[in-house]
Amino acid sequence: MSGRVSFFDAPSPSLASNPLRTRDDLAKFLTDLLDPLEKYTSPGGSRIQLGYTGTHYDDIAAQLEGYARPLWGLASLLAGGGDYAGKRRWVDGLKNGTDPNSEEFWGNMRDKDQRMVECSPIGFFLSVAGEHTWDQLGEEGKGNLEDWLAIMNGKEMPNTNWLWFRVFANLGLKRAGSQKYNEDRMKKDLDHLDTFYIGEGWSRDGPEGVVQLDYYSSSFAIQFAQLVYSKLMREEDPVRSEEYRNRAIKFAQDFVHYFDDEGRAIPFGRSMIYRFAMSSFWGALAYADVELPAPLTWGVIKGLQLRNLRYWTTTPGAYNKDNSLTIGFCYPNMNLTENYNSPGSPYWCCKSFITLALPETHPFWTAKEEPFPEALRGTEKFLKNPLHVASNLGGHTFILSSGQQCSYPVKQSAAKYGKLAYSSAFGYSIPVGSLTLEELGGDNTLALSDDNGEVWKCRRETKEARIDVERGWLRSMWYPWKDVKVETWLLPPQKENPLWHVRVHRIRTGRDLTSAEGGFAIYGQGKDGRALEPSTGTEEGTLEDGSAARATSKAGVVGIAGIEMGSSRTGKAMRMDANTNIIEPRTVLPTLMGAHGVSQEDHWIVTAVFALPRSAFGQHEPWLAEWDKKPVDAEGILKLIQAS
Repeated sequence: MSGRVSFFDAPSPSLASNPLRTRDDLAKFLTDLLDPLEKYTSPGGSRIQLGYTGTHYDDIAAQLEGYARPLWGLASLLAGGGDYAGKRRWVDGLKNGTDPNSEEFWGNMRDKDQRMVECSPIGFFLSVAGEHTWDQLGEEGKGNLEDWLAIMNGKEMPNTNWLWFRVFANLGLKRAGSQKYNEDRMKKDLDHLDTFYIGEGWSRDGPEGVVQLDYYSSSFAIQFAQLVYSKLMREEDPVRSEEYRNRAIKFAQDFVHYFDDEGRAIPFGRSMIYRFAMSSFWGALAYADVELPAPLTWGVIKGLQLRNLRYWTTTPGAYNKDNSLTIGFCYPNMNLTENYNSPGSPYWCCKSFITLALPETHPFWTAKEEPFPEALRGTEKFLKNPLHVASNLGGHTFILSSGQQCSYPVKQSAAKYGKLAYSSAFGYSIPVGSLTLEELGGDNTLALSDDNGEVWKCRRETKEARIDVERGWLRSMWYPWKDVKVETWLLPPQKENPLWHVRVHRIRTGRDLTSAEGGFAIYGQGKDGRALEPSTGTEEGTLEDGSAARATSKAGVVGIAGIEMGSSRTGKAMRMDANTNIIEPRTVLPTLMGAHGVSQEDHWIVTAVFALPRSAFGQHEPWLAEWDKKPVDAEGILKLIQAS
C-alpha cells in the first residue's frame, strides 16, 4: 500500500460534504460545530471544557471562553431568524455563569481579566438576539447579568483592541435597556480606540509606537468590531458609524491582497488558531451594508469568504474526530500557541458566521459567487501601513515583510512577525527547539550563529524599516548582537521571472558568524508517503546543486539560490523537525549555508527565492523553465541598492 491512508486522513464527512453555497449550508456548518460541544458543557450550561492544557489565566476563565466564543455564531443565526435546538444551553449558561450563588459562577472581573474578552460575544448576543437572551432571564437573572457586565466599567484594561470588548459589553447593556449601561465609558473607549487609526483604513493594535498590524487590525478584532458597531449604532452615532464604514472601504482594497484563488489567507502574526476568523471581515462588510469599491462586488465578497470556509471544512487536522476544533492551524500544534490559547480559544472563528444574521434577500446571499477579481490577478501592491509588499504574480500569493514586531512578549514572535516572507500556500514555520537548524524552522529568515551552529538568532525586532515604492523594495535593520549589524532589502518578483523574489543582506560583524538563509518550507513527503529523495528532474524530490537547493512535492516547488560574489554559500535541502511548519507537519526547507568572518568591510550576500504552489502549475509548463529564469545579476542589483 502506498501513499497516505485516506480513511485516516479524510475530513469529517459532515463538513467536507457541505458545499457551502447557500445560507442554509452555512447554518449547517455552524450546527456541525455547535453540536459536539454539548457533551463538554457543564450541567448549568455556563462552562465548556474541551481539554486540559493550561493558559496564563485560570481554568474557570478558560471554560467561560469555551462557552462564550461560539455565541458569535449562535447570535448571528438567531438574529437572522434561524434557530438551533441546543440554544437553551447557552441561555441557561448566561444565567448560571453570572449568578454569584451558582456553583457555576464565572467570578467577578479583576483588572485586565481574561473574562473581559468574553464579554464581547456576550454583548453581541444581547445586542442582536435579545428575545432569546435578556427576555429569557427573569428579573433576578437580568440583575445578575447586568451587574456582572457593569463591573468591567470600573476596571483597568490593556491599551489594545481589548477596549472593544468593553464597548460591546456596554452595547449589549444599552440594547437590552439596562440601567447599568455606561454611555460615558463607552464614548471614552471609542474615542481612545480611534487614536489607533493611522490612515488608509488601518489601525494599530495599540497606541503610537506599536508596530503591529495583523489580523487583529482586521477580522479578529478592530475592523470587525467597527463594522458591527456601525450597523448597530448607525442611528444613535451616525458620524462615527459612517467613519467606520469609510475606513472599511479603504481597508478592503488592501486586505483583499492577503487572500488567494483557493480561498486561503496568508498566515501572519499571532492567534492563527482562530483560523477562518481571518475572513470574517468580508462577512462584516455585508452585515454593515458597506458600499463596495471596485473591483469588489457582492459576488466577489461572497466568494472570498465562502472559499475560505470551504478550505477549512476540508482541512481534517483542524478538527477532532467529533468535529470539535483542535488547538493549532492545519493540525494540532502546541508549538504555535500563545499563552492565552485555551482549548476553547479557536471558537473565535465563529465570527465568520455573521452573514447568518442577514436575510436571504441581502445581496451577499442573492449574488452569484464570483472568483478572485481578474483585475487583481498577476499584481503586486506596496502596503505602506503594514510594511508589506503583496504579490500574486505567477499564481503564488505571499507578502514580503519588514518592520513589524509584537509590542509585548509573545511566544515565537520572531516567527510570527519577523520573517522576510509569508505565504498562503506554504505558511510559516516555528521553532520546536533551540539547538539545531532542523529545530529552528528557519524558513524565510536569515539565521545567524556565533558558536558554530549551536544557537541561532533570527530577526525579531526590526529597526529603521521603510518601504520605497519608487525603487521597489522594503529596507530594514536588525542588530542580533551589539557588534553585528544586518541591513536587508527585499525586492518583489518581476514579470519576467514572476516566481523569484530577491533579498540583499549587508552584514557588518565584529565576530565570526555562520549563516543559514531559508526559502519557503514545503510538504516533504513523496507519493509513497515517505521522505523525499534526491531528484534532478521535475519529479518529486530534492536537489542540492552548489549554491542552490530545491524541493518538489505534491504541494509544489520551492527553492533558493545564492547570487554570489566572492565567497559562495552551499545549498542544502534540509528536512525540518516534525511540527515546525503550521500547514504541514513534515517539511523540507531549501537553505543556503555560509560563513562570514570578522571584518572591517561589509559582507554582501544576494539571494533569490523560488516558490510555485501546485495549484499554479498550469500557469507554468514546464515549471523547470521558470526555475532557470533565476535573477543572476548580483552586481547590477548591488549597484541599484548602493545608489540609494
